[in-house]
Amino acid sequence: MPPFDALLVVSFGGPEGPDDVMPFLRRVTAGRGVPDDRLAVVAEHYRHFGGVSPINGQNRELIAAIESEFAGRGWTLPIYWGNRNWHPLLADPVRAMRDDGVERALAFVTSAFGSYSGCRQYREDIERARQEVGPGAPVIEKLRLYGDQPGFLDSVQANVADALDQLPGRTRDQARLVFTAHSIPLSMADVSPYEVQLREAAATVTSRLAGSYQWDLVWQSRSGPPSVPWLEPDIVDHLRTLAGSGVTDVVVVPIGFVSDHVEVQWDLDTEARAVADETGLRLVRAATVGTAAPFVTMIADLVAEAVALGQAPGVCAPGCCLATTS
Repeated sequence: MPPFDALLVVSFGGPEGPDDVMPFLRRVTAGRGVPDDRLAVVAEHYRHFGGVSPINGQNRELIAAIESEFAGRGWTLPIYWGNRNWHPLLADPVRAMRDDGVERALAFVTSAFGSYSGCRQYREDIERARQEVGPGAPVIEKLRLYGDQPGFLDSVQANVADALDQLPGRTRDQARLVFTAHSIPLSMADVSPYEVQLREAAATVTSRLAGSYQWDLVWQSRSGPPSVPWLEPDIVDHLRTLAGSGVTDVVVVPIGFVSDHVEVQWDLDTEARAVADETGLRLVRAATVGTAAPFVTMIADLVAEAVALGQAPGVCAPGCCLATTS
């Protein structure tokens, strides 16, 4: 498939055993001055699930699904995989591509919306890995963001419809849809399309459902000092507000996440579930897109688009999604 000769799947990474947890968290927070006692609190979230994040396993499943999609199209494009924060780290597949003779590759990142941590930082990580590998490292072009693509939105919509079907018929039509995404500092949100893209995606998904539903966009997984303002409201606070206003049924939709990793499992399936039980809310959590067929087809379509154009379109403007801390 000229002019590209490989696909690199790039993700966040996660620990695959209890001994990995603290080294992983130290790598995630490197340079931010987060003390080990604070990391130990977060580490308990991972140890609650045996010290294993499901994200790596889910990425392996996604890669297998992409390989099957490629084979169905008669493509022989090899797929490599690397993470930002845990093994396989990005330099490893970049080195392997160099050794295999790959000269020009596309990168699919498991982050659908535009922000520093969701887009620009991945591009920086890829370039840093190329510099680490040195001469002969392949040129790697990141595929464009896909939070507005039909294959992604169709998969989210199907999962929301499945979640709604789990509610009693007498209350299903009155359910509140609560879309969630990872919170980011307001200073980052102000220089990125993140919140706008998420609101547009949530509105599109809701408009396609059979029925008329009210919806909200809320945030989860906030970190950092309390003095730095982040996007609000938090999912836990919002559920309490909904319960106090008389809402009885809620479908939580983690639209900002591609897979059910620890932040989804802890923030939504553990903490949000506990608040729902405490306040009497009936809560159903929609699945993430994972390996849904329309989503996998979309990934192949993005590759085909880049091949047809001879380049990956949609590179951000120089001032977009800058790294800011306050």
